[in-house]
Amino acid sequence: MDIPAPLAHLLQAVEAGDLTAARTAAAELKRTNAGTRQLAAEVLHELRQPLLGVKAYTQLLSEEIGTRATLRQMLAQVERMEQIISDFTRLASERPAPQQAVSMVAQVQAAARAFSLNPDSARVTLQVDAPEDFTVQGNSRLLEQLTLNLLNNARDAVTGPGRVKVLLRREGGCPVMYVADWGPGIPEAVRTRLFEPYVTGSKRGTGLGLAVCKRIAQEHQAKLELVSTSVLAEQPPPTTVFRVLFPAPEAVEAASPAPEASTPAPAAVRRRLLVVDDEEIIRSVFRDLMSKECEVLLAADAEEALTHLRRGPVDLIITDKNLPGLTGLELAQEARKLDARSRVILMTGYPSLVTTQQALELGLLDYLLKPFDDIREVRVRLREVLAGAPPVRREPGQRSRRVDVLEDSPASARRLTEALAPLGLEARVLPGATTEPGPDAPAAVVVSWDLAAAHGRQALELARKLGQGAPFVVLAEYLSQETVLEALRAGASGCLSRDLEAPELSRELSRILGQAPSPSGRGLG
Repeated sequence: MDIPAPLAHLLQAVEAGDLTAARTAAAELKRTNAGTRQLAAEVLHELRQPLLGVKAYTQLLSEEIGTRATLRQMLAQVERMEQIISDFTRLASERPAPQQAVSMVAQVQAAARAFSLNPDSARVTLQVDAPEDFTVQGNSRLLEQLTLNLLNNARDAVTGPGRVKVLLRREGGCPVMYVADWGPGIPEAVRTRLFEPYVTGSKRGTGLGLAVCKRIAQEHQAKLELVSTSVLAEQPPPTTVFRVLFPAPEAVEAASPAPEASTPAPAAVRRRLLVVDDEEIIRSVFRDLMSKECEVLLAADAEEALTHLRRGPVDLIITDKNLPGLTGLELAQEARKLDARSRVILMTGYPSLVTTQQALELGLLDYLLKPFDDIREVRVRLREVLAGAPPVRREPGQRSRRVDVLEDSPASARRLTEALAPLGLEARVLPGATTEPGPDAPAAVVVSWDLAAAHGRQALELARKLGQGAPFVVLAEYLSQETVLEALRAGASGCLSRDLEAPELSRELSRILGQAPSPSGRGLG
């Protein structure tokens, strides 16, 4: 294989002992690699768009004619292409994913459900043995992908009907996951290079799955390895066993299970939905998805969307983030100028913490990630929004200067008190056990995401309940995209780091709550 020119120049400089030339060649190699990664990321993103359309229409077709073998095969192939794209993207990524305390049983169960959707998995008996749940510090999406890749690898190793098993247990205080199969085993020539990209002992796989697993395990300070089949007391013994050994966890609470999504009936009044996306296939998908339930307006860019909005109000705008000209976030701002009650859902294939924060503080309803796992779940979300009335946020009364603070860290509560004082607001620190709203509503609520008595989503629900319509701000120990997204969907006005010092915290709260510093200390009064 030919050696790329930048690498060849570097090798020549090293052999010649020319340090200056070697540094120049190394810098050029770094720039070339960065450009290649960026090009690959852009190509992969463009591939997701037509795949999303094919997948969405196949799912809609299955509703009309029923789920048939050919449709299941089509969906399986689309999902396989999505997985290959995700694997390439993950291997090319150098950015660590945000982490928080997550339940491994929940991730294994999610992976098992995704595994069962592939028609090829029907020939395999999957057994999940999880006698106890445990919490690990990690990224839920990546841990699910790690488990699913190991399951897919085990299935592809089994040539006919067979068995695959997942086992969760503790060993020496460390959480451990085993994935075993009863296939033909791994050839000796492959075993030493098993976790390298494109190395596979199966004719079915791409050789990327285990490389991605290794990368994800390393991000979680976990050790992924091929171990002896005797570690599991199974008869007959398995032929292949992978072990993921996680580090001993801190004392963290198990993640609360997500509430089951309800499916409200479509609204009786015919609503108006505006879909903005520069991809024609995406606009067509939403038109066919929702046109039986509401009037669907389509726009290829923000200018066309604003033309629709000037002609009359719409009940909901769903817009891509990356539009030609004005972005989706800028469109949301312009829509609010035309109608302050405008409701907007943003969708993107390039999620980031920054744009999630911007969407939250603009008061957007949701931040949907492309490609959608199931377009029908998106329809459920659109139905929920269209069927509901626009939320009315209560303006604090003129005499209300109290901010209820739900924070179990004395140091953090003290910083909050100091940060609110220059704004003319008084902090009332409440115990974590507080669940009932008081007789008079506060001006605002500040709640810790990590509040011991109400972790995560429960803390958001508690803040919303105690605020009685007042704005609420979330403080997070680790400001991740997942945490900000949960705060956005709960209707928070902002999400800040718990570690901000009082002056910066004061500036951020002033910006979010629209509260100017008050030298007199009177604030809202």
